[in-house]
Amino acid sequence: MAPEQIFLLVLLLAVLVLFVWGRWRYDVVAVLALLAATMAGTVPFAEAFAGFGHPATVTVAAVLIISRGLQNSGAVDLMARHMLPPISSVPRHLGLLSGVAGALSAVMNNVGALALLMPAALRSAAEIKRPPALILMPLSFGSILGGLVTLIGTPPNIIVAAFRGDVTGTPFTMFDFSPVGGAVAIAGIAFIALFGWRLIPKPRRTKLSPRELFDIEGYVSEARVVRGTETVGRTLGEIDDEAGAHDAVIIGLLRRGRRLGPPARREKLRAGDVLVIEAGPEALGAVMAALHLKSTAARGKSKKGAFLAGEDISMAEAVVPPRSRIIGQARAGLRLRRRFAVNLLAVSRQGRPLRGRLGSLRFRAGDVLLLEGEAEGLPEAIAALGCLPLAERGLQRGVQRLAGLSILVFAAAVAAATAGLISLPVALVAAAAAMVVLGMVPAREIYDSVDWPVVVLLGAMIPVGQALDATGTTGLVAGSLVALAAAASPLVVLVIVMVVTMTLSDLMNNAATAVVMAPVAVQVAQQLGVSPDPFLMAVAVGASCAFLTPIGHQNNTLILGPGGYEFGDYWRMGLPLEVLIVIVAVPMVLWVWPL
Repeated sequence: MAPEQIFLLVLLLAVLVLFVWGRWRYDVVAVLALLAATMAGTVPFAEAFAGFGHPATVTVAAVLIISRGLQNSGAVDLMARHMLPPISSVPRHLGLLSGVAGALSAVMNNVGALALLMPAALRSAAEIKRPPALILMPLSFGSILGGLVTLIGTPPNIIVAAFRGDVTGTPFTMFDFSPVGGAVAIAGIAFIALFGWRLIPKPRRTKLSPRELFDIEGYVSEARVVRGTETVGRTLGEIDDEAGAHDAVIIGLLRRGRRLGPPARREKLRAGDVLVIEAGPEALGAVMAALHLKSTAARGKSKKGAFLAGEDISMAEAVVPPRSRIIGQARAGLRLRRRFAVNLLAVSRQGRPLRGRLGSLRFRAGDVLLLEGEAEGLPEAIAALGCLPLAERGLQRGVQRLAGLSILVFAAAVAAATAGLISLPVALVAAAAAMVVLGMVPAREIYDSVDWPVVVLLGAMIPVGQALDATGTTGLVAGSLVALAAAASPLVVLVIVMVVTMTLSDLMNNAATAVVMAPVAVQVAQQLGVSPDPFLMAVAVGASCAFLTPIGHQNNTLILGPGGYEFGDYWRMGLPLEVLIVIVAVPMVLWVWPL
């Protein structure tokens, strides 16, 4: 092997290890890999940032903006409300939920589709007392399967299509993925609805709603300010800071039976005031002793009592999505009460309420937060935190009327690209621009709509992938795969490529998997002397099918907390689903894209 090949193989191995390790975010790892390859001379300086202008990168960004436009216009909300009624039959209910999720994911970002459908799905389940764990995994898996159907359904399809254009001069078109992806999606959703849901562990089926993930009585208590103590006359801010030192939080103030809220930190306490305190048992005793407070003997009363009795005060659950801005932060750093007049009552992680030392807790993706505050301010606070509400939102009247227009704009772009009047990246950018001009995507939301870590990942990894191909390194990897099945037919090698891709996607980002495996697939086809198309399709299917772990796909992470799942729950339904996908996909690939 040449020195540059050895270097790139070592670099690729290091990148894969770092992706799986997860200590550094994958876009950071990709940029470091690009810098290393550039400094080593394997990526020319003039081409170091060419990936950021690559059609695949531009297309992904445009699709994300269009998805935001479809969401803001109310098009998806209207569909969800009318198409997700409660159904008593479990197979029919799950088939409808996962089918609608798959249909939406075929034409928009699947993470956005899941985020919009989750509240409606939870509502429909609550009406018939069906546990969240029973519906959220099928919903997530259905949305992932739906992305296989079209070019824009998932980033791996966009990457594979663009790579085919680089190799053959003709990229895959919008619906080239539909025969194989559609067959896989239909078979997968049928399996989920009929059999797969039975593989979800029974202990996950005991809680009927996200709110039941929390035991509010275990967190919230009331204590009275005693006359003659030094607490009288102190400000609420001073008391709150002292309570924080004992891992407790003052979340409300009652005076003469009425809540003062949101109470100002400069409010001076009076004898007889009742403080509503969030704390575990040990912390509660410590803070009451330190502040000379007296229990009202109404432990847990606050859940239904006076501090939540105001017409403008309510509670809301929200889930922390992957790459939320609060991931890794502690509650104290968010300053919820100062910034939003919102209290964090409790946190649930993987179906278990977290007690004690909540002040030092650092948030993770999939955590469910129970927030309390003024009804009008809660949605704004949830959005500002980068979280997703688990209750349905109201549609904005001025925007809802744009639902039909947003669908028309998107359909026109797809039709123009399909007819060959304009390239797909240009058509999608034009549609995104139209949605901005028409007010479906406000200017302030344009950049918030784009999943920048994915864009940076693609922009950085595409030149590295091109360097692997230009130096013949991918040829070496492909040769190893071919040698592994030396006596086997191309069919066996095709299965190996799909399974290897699927395995990588279960452990790291699916876009990164497609960037790494697409050039390998082409080299394998060339060494076997067959068409590269079936191998590229195998990569597209494998890269998008991550069902074994909650870290393989953002959607799986998103449902982790609301469903109360554990890490090992996913493979129970995911493994037979992936086996079924291979069984269905391989014959379909060979039929539609012959060797």
